[in-house]
Amino acid sequence: MKTLVAIPVFNEAASVRKVLSRVLDYVGNVLVVDDGSTDPTPDIVREFPVDVIRHAVNRGYGRSVADAFRWAAADGYDWIITMDCDEQHEPDRIPDFLGEQERGGSDIISGSRYYSVQSRLTAQTQAPADRRRINGLITKEINERLATRLGTTLTDAFCGFKSHRVGAIADLGLTEDGYAFPMQLWVRAAAAGLRVRELPVELIYNNPRRTFGGELDNPEARLEHYRDVLARELAAHAEQLRDDPDPFSSACRGCGCQ
Repeated sequence: MKTLVAIPVFNEAASVRKVLSRVLDYVGNVLVVDDGSTDPTPDIVREFPVDVIRHAVNRGYGRSVADAFRWAAADGYDWIITMDCDEQHEPDRIPDFLGEQERGGSDIISGSRYYSVQSRLTAQTQAPADRRRINGLITKEINERLATRLGTTLTDAFCGFKSHRVGAIADLGLTEDGYAFPMQLWVRAAAAGLRVRELPVELIYNNPRRTFGGELDNPEARLEHYRDVLARELAAHAEQLRDDPDPFSSACRGCGCQ
């Protein structure tokens, strides 16, 4: 099973060397998507045996992930794991994702920082209050509309540490360039009948003051933007999201029997 690890980066000179060194301990196929970095990040990345997509200007997190998906499809990968480069995602969890891939029965294996209060994984730092609140609200709204179709109840709609079956996501037509990318991903995955499973990962916030940029630094504006994108996607895919006429199909979507 051929797996690519894709890491979007933007001005990550402080962490990219450490992250790439650790990721390469677990996998040999790594793609860095440099989203227009203006610091020494590109020079540091060249020290490592990784593939690189470089945007001439900053195009956004969603665009970086979508470009990585296209790369994985073009190069014949079976799975693509996405993770951040700010040390919020532990490379030590990569074998857990690989194991879930081998287990089968899922199209998206989504990391969750809030999977269970009983989890073996503990928080290094507390999530900023506004991020936890918005994550909770949007996750609840997604579950209310999509849990049956996704075959699971999400606990963390925004974690970027995920494994995706390339053949399943290749035709989703993802176009959301910014941080609302997960809204589009979840709706289109549900509309396509993809199967989702969550995997617990660490909750780490090394820099709680990290910004989103522009008006999205305002939590209420950010929440409104996420809701707008979610509503747009739900409306665009309303027909595909109607109740499945085959209840056996719906019941089995997330159980791994397909």
